Amino acid sequence: MQIKQILRYQFVYVLLVILLVAAVIFNINTGNINISPIRIFRIIFLKDYVGTPEYNIIWKIRLPRLCMAAILGGALSLSGFLLQTFFRNPIAGPFVLGISSGAKMFVAITMIFLLKYVSGMPLWAQIAAAFIGSLFAMLYVLLFANKVKSMSMLLVVGIMISYICSAITDLCITFANDSDIANLTHWAMGSFSGSSWTAVKLAAIVVFPTSFITFLFSKPINAYLLGEGYAQSMGINIRFFRVCIVMLSSMLSACVTALAGPISFVGIAVPHITRLSLKTTKPLVTIPAIFLCGSVFCMFCDLIARTIFSPSELAIGTVTAVFGAPVVIWLMVKQKK
Repeated sequence: MQIKQILRYQFVYVLLVILLVAAVIFNINTGNINISPIRIFRIIFLKDYVGTPEYNIIWKIRLPRLCMAAILGGALSLSGFLLQTFFRNPIAGPFVLGISSGAKMFVAITMIFLLKYVSGMPLWAQIAAAFIGSLFAMLYVLLFANKVKSMSMLLVVGIMISYICSAITDLCITFANDSDIANLTHWAMGSFSGSSWTAVKLAAIVVFPTSFITFLFSKPINAYLLGEGYAQSMGINIRFFRVCIVMLSSMLSACVTALAGPISFVGIAVPHITRLSLKTTKPLVTIPAIFLCGSVFCMFCDLIARTIFSPSELAIGTVTAVFGAPVVIWLMVKQKK
């Protein structure tokens, strides 16, 4: 039985790597301008055709966008996994619990305030504002989580917090300048378009160390899933562990919201898809797979978003909702049984 399980792990990981490679190939090779595979290979690996439109399209548009979708997709999935672990709730996620909306609210307020005094908002300022907003919303959820025992009530609390944050954001937008409104509206729809190598590097600096720290927490998370009493008997400081989980999940979701806008359902759907595929809840096995699965999921969703109605482009949240919402519905129905 154990050998079968190991083979299953290997199969799922190999499949995810194959899908990742396929997503990379399709994203680079698909667009309004067709570029031959040989030319793409020479541009990427040999740096040929420097200065040509094809070279600029691949290195300045498609590759940064592809990398951003991969990094932030994995980050959002891990954030959802951490929140599901913390609340022991399969419906918990940064979007459903209002954490993404809190990040969105603080970024909008900071953006409107800063743009009155400076010409542009630095990326680090966006991430810092989103992180504060994520923690703000998370603290409110935690405040009510201690008093609410029902999973459905916690879900309602999260939705209410999301509505409140969205209402404040809309109020800020109402009194903003027309140029600020255009920027905020485009950002609030959620998109990987306009990604630059500077943004990709910043996302990598935030996401990869945070994800690695999350992986180092695999054993404490596994013990926590078996019960707080068991975790304490293993020498885990529960209070410190909870603070770390909150900080890690907030940092990951904040980075996504700041750089790509609010993206729905990925944080809920991907961890469950991964666990169902692996047929295990062991964090040591699932955490890397969740990151990979989130990357693949967002890369394919972004491909659909920019090509299905080309030259018009859909918001990435629209596509992720179409594929992620059925998973959430299935989970809610399953919980009622």
